[in-house]
Amino acid sequence: MKFSKWMVRLLMLAMFVSIVVPAAKSETASAAASDIAIFLDGERIESDVSPYVIPKLNTTMVPLRVISVGIGASVNWNQQAKTVMIGNGATQIAMTNGQSYATVNNKQIPLDANVQARNGRIMVPIRFVSQQLGLKVTWNQAEQTISLQSDTMYPPYPTYPTYPPTTGTDGNEPGTGNGNTDNKQGLRAAWVSTVYNIDWPSEGSYNKSAKQQQEFIDLLDDLQGMGLNAVFVQVRPAADALYPSTLVPWSKYLTGTQGKAPDYDPLAFMIEETHRRGMEFHAWFNPFRANLDKKDVLASNHIANLHPEWIVVSNGKSYINPGIPEARQHIIDAIMEVVNGYPVDGVHLDDYFYPSSGAFPDESTYYAYNSAGMTIGDWRRDNINTFVKELGESIHRANPQVRFGISPFGVWRNKGVDPTGSDTKAGMTAYDNTYADVRTWIKQGWIDYINPQIYWSQSFSAANYSTLVDWWAKEVRGTGVDLYIGHAAYKLGTKEAGWQTSQEIINQLNYNKQYPEVKGDVFFSARDLRKNTLGVANALRGYWTGQ
Repeated sequence: MKFSKWMVRLLMLAMFVSIVVPAAKSETASAAASDIAIFLDGERIESDVSPYVIPKLNTTMVPLRVISVGIGASVNWNQQAKTVMIGNGATQIAMTNGQSYATVNNKQIPLDANVQARNGRIMVPIRFVSQQLGLKVTWNQAEQTISLQSDTMYPPYPTYPTYPPTTGTDGNEPGTGNGNTDNKQGLRAAWVSTVYNIDWPSEGSYNKSAKQQQEFIDLLDDLQGMGLNAVFVQVRPAADALYPSTLVPWSKYLTGTQGKAPDYDPLAFMIEETHRRGMEFHAWFNPFRANLDKKDVLASNHIANLHPEWIVVSNGKSYINPGIPEARQHIIDAIMEVVNGYPVDGVHLDDYFYPSSGAFPDESTYYAYNSAGMTIGDWRRDNINTFVKELGESIHRANPQVRFGISPFGVWRNKGVDPTGSDTKAGMTAYDNTYADVRTWIKQGWIDYINPQIYWSQSFSAANYSTLVDWWAKEVRGTGVDLYIGHAAYKLGTKEAGWQTSQEIINQLNYNKQYPEVKGDVFFSARDLRKNTLGVANALRGYWTGQ
């Protein structure tokens, strides 16, 4: 009885500043938090555990399931950092146990109550989270209900008309934006480089969101007009982001200044526009590159400023040291922001692991973390293997529908060094120079596809295109790992053997048809296709659409 009276007194402190449980009318009806009903647009949200009120703070806490399943936002709990990340594309919220503030799109907002762990459940303040996600929140004292309304949300970017997917004369439709392109001609994609503003956006669009958006719309129209059904867009050029992140700064390639936010969410916009056309959107990350130009003014939250001990400089460029476990986890966490916050069809990594040439002074890290006594080469490969394995597990645990793939250098090892390698004489190899143990990734099934950069023609003797396709098709056979071929559209019109006509690209596509293991083709890069060098855009359009 005394306990019941005590609860009544606590609950009478509740005011309308936050969502609270009203005081009980009697001792036998002490309004327990379990009686709170939560509704979204009139539909009740079921909660597997009861909400509760934090006394004196007048704040109602709910389990993450209400946010993820009920509201439909993405959630990710980092046990080590005691941090939950919540997002809906336009808004990214980070809340850390013990902190007096939350971070919303890189801005700190004071909190009375932050994330809490209770009875094995992660609990968050529903009013704060809901309002940050753009929901209108109403507390009804008489009915003891929390009503959330989504029709008050502001769109993060303009609405555009829907573009129907194109259909080729062979009846094969392009991808449906679901991460599983299954037509006969498979995935047909272009890399869209944002580094150095190569493909998008242009420097002339800095701080001009409408211009940036129109440039991307034009890019998609051009690529789809050639018969392509997917884009691999570089969303992490160098330890930065083309989306609101709580871990890394905004990329300078959006505004000209690293850390300066645009007035829209570029990633949400690009995904929306891509999916409107029935095309797939794969988020492309450069994993370990930290900075390209030592003259750059880095944002205060850039990793080189936060953790200078993680940075290794090689050939004048900065890299995040793959040998440091915490550094690897930081990159995984940054990638998972996108997986948990956006409807991407794939996560794509390029071949920036260890730099392919030049000294990489990581001896102190080698001695500190090489408990197994491996050679430095094997130790470096093991670092990358661990990263690939843990990243793949994180992606597939969060969303099994998201495809995870990597684009290594086109030659794994030369036959002269390893009898199981390809019959090539390449000056560098993935295994020996970038420490990419691709064979292990494939055999262990850590990736969904491999996308080697076979950037040579069928006339190039040292690393012949056909020879390498033969080798890679055999390498993935029977593993369940798909093979996409990376093509060098950027070499068209150069003096290197075989690139004097766009027919080289068509011949490569025809050669791939003999291998069921080849599930698609990716071209570097969008700019080179759009320039229509040697008529390549016309050739692809004719090849895939018959036009």
